Order: sequence, then C-alpha cells, then structure tokens
Amino acid sequence: MNPSRRVFLKNTAQGSIAALALSPLMSTVAHAAEPDKGAPTSPIKVDHLVRSIPANMVFGYYGADVPPVARVKDGDIVEIQTVNTTGLNRRDPEAFFKTNNLPIDDHAKDLIDIMKNVKPDPALRGHMLTGPIFIEGAAPGDMLEVRIHDIVLRSDYGVNSVWPKGGDLPDAVTTAESFVYRYNRKKQTASFKEGIEIPIRPFMGVMAVSPPPEAGRVSSIPPSYYGGNMDLKHLVKGTTLYLPVSATGALFTTGDCHAAEGNGEISGVAIEASLTLIAQFIVHKDKKIARVRAETPTHFISLGMDPDLDKAMKQAASEAVNFIKEEMGYTFNEALSIASTGVDFEVTQVVDQTLGVHAMIPKSIFTGKKFTYWK
Repeated sequence: MNPSRRVFLKNTAQGSIAALALSPLMSTVAHAAEPDKGAPTSPIKVDHLVRSIPANMVFGYYGADVPPVARVKDGDIVEIQTVNTTGLNRRDPEAFFKTNNLPIDDHAKDLIDIMKNVKPDPALRGHMLTGPIFIEGAAPGDMLEVRIHDIVLRSDYGVNSVWPKGGDLPDAVTTAESFVYRYNRKKQTASFKEGIEIPIRPFMGVMAVSPPPEAGRVSSIPPSYYGGNMDLKHLVKGTTLYLPVSATGALFTTGDCHAAEGNGEISGVAIEASLTLIAQFIVHKDKKIARVRAETPTHFISLGMDPDLDKAMKQAASEAVNFIKEEMGYTFNEALSIASTGVDFEVTQVVDQTLGVHAMIPKSIFTGKKFTYWK
C-alpha cells in the first residue's frame, strides 16, 4: 500500500506504510462481535476500532495534554464511532427515545451511557467528541492527511433544532423546537414532515488535531487553523482533509456528525446524527502548511476562518490565490485572475463564533495538468 502522490502534495516525502498494529477488522457495521444494528454494510478492512464508549469520549475541547484513547501507525485505517447528543436530557436520556418512538438499540445504549457518565468541563463548552487518537510519527511541522474512506449512519434518525438567540437569525426565533428527521435509506433522504426530503450526505462537522501545547485546552466550538468545527459539507466519503500538526502524535479528534447540512448552517445546527467515520491517517514529514486544506476528486478546497465574515472571505481568497500560485506554478497576478474567473467562494458556516468561507478550486480548469487521486 503506497499513497498516491499528486501536485497538491508536491515535494512531500512519504515513507512506506508501517505494518499493521492489529490484525485487520471488518468495519463494525459488518463486524459480528460488535454489530451496529440497522446500519448498511461497509466492507472496508480497518486496523483499529475506537468505540463510542464513555472512556473514549472528550466533552468539548482539544489539547496536547488530553490523554489519547488509541495509538495508530502512519498509514493505518481507523474506524471511529461518534454520537449525536442533540435532544437528549442528561437527567433522563432515555426519555428522548421513548417520546420519539425510537428503539433502545446498541447505538441508543451508547448514547445513554455517555450522557450519564461523561461530564462536561465547567470552563469549556463544546461538542461530545471521540478521541484523541495518537498517530505515531506525527510531529510539529508535519502535515496529517486524513483520507475519508467511508462515513456510515449509525441510526435511522437525526435531529435539527432552533432556539431563541441561536443561529444566524437570533432575534427572529421566539420558541425552541427540535425536529426529528427520519431516514429513507432507499432514497438516501431525510424528512421530519411529509413533502420535505433532504438528500443525505453524511460528514463530520468536527475533525481536528491538537493546537500546540502552549495554547492549553481550547473549546471545540470555534474552528481554527488546526481544523475543528469547520462544518464543511464537502468532506464526505471519498474526500481528503489536510491538517497542520502542532503537537506530538497530532492527536486527532472528531465528532459533531451530520447527516446533511446547507452551506451556512443558519439555524445553528445541521441534521445532527451519530456516524461512524472510517479514515486513513498518513503523515507527511516536513510538509508544513499553515492552515487546513481539503481535496475532493474534482476540487481543491482552501478555507478562510475569522469572527468577521469579510475577513474570513479575504483569508479564503488569499489562501486560494496562494495555492494556485505556489502549487500550480503561476504568478500572483495570474493566480488572482484565475481565482476571480474560475473559483467559487461559498459560505461554510456563520454560527460557530469563528465564521467560515471556503474556495472551491476546480481541477478541470487546469487543462495542462494531470492530477492523480487515491479514490
């Protein structure tokens, strides 16, 4: 197994993938010992399983001092179970399932156990996350490539909520309300009411590495240069995330999982859903990047993030132009012209304190280049 190289990663040294730490497992959605009832089968062989049990969860923060829940090798494929706690009451988590006529299955039992046993940090508000995962060989100054091999729904429902003072229309909402979206797996849609069908495109709202040790622990709510709560809806199965490593072992953490989201995420949340992420971690030694990047089979993605949306846009523009200049080999003025005429800028989200804009750079416009991709 030898990761493909591409222009996006030119001049990157990549060693051979280390031997597997564990004998290969089938993805738990097909793994007989720990079935995930009701989920479709994912036939991908994985090297490690990180279950959604209380011992593997971290409530609301990242930090270089957070003890890792698993250690994996460079090149390993890891299955990571994540949960959505939206709608659940810590005092009586079973009530949500009873009220909405949902089964107390293995996924629900995980959620109930987590709600009863994982306590929030009183100083840091954030998401219920799985991790962190220590990637052997990752060191500050490296780049971590995260290949998203699969993202699997763990239940037959997701939840979206609106509440006063929340989202992008904080003064327009007068009463809090939650909407339980049921999945139609055949159609791959979600609906809370007849006549509405939202296409399901599962992705992880949070994928992060630790900030540097001197930053201490930070809340998972605002995204930053280390990734985090980006809510980038394009990070679906078959795409890639590139993260700058700032702490030994990278310490990858994920959660805030979504079945679907519109750009902007204007209510404050998407269709919040429990998902299983199956990802491969590849360390690129001395491939230094300052900010998170992403790639799909058809696009490169540059991100801008700032509490001011105008500044987030300028950052996304700067990142896109510099990417075209440095990675594609154009002058700054040529790159700016290309970005102005061929690149789409989209609002990622406007509800996470630090707001986001991402640039979708089509590979197809660079007709003189050939791009390889792992998918």
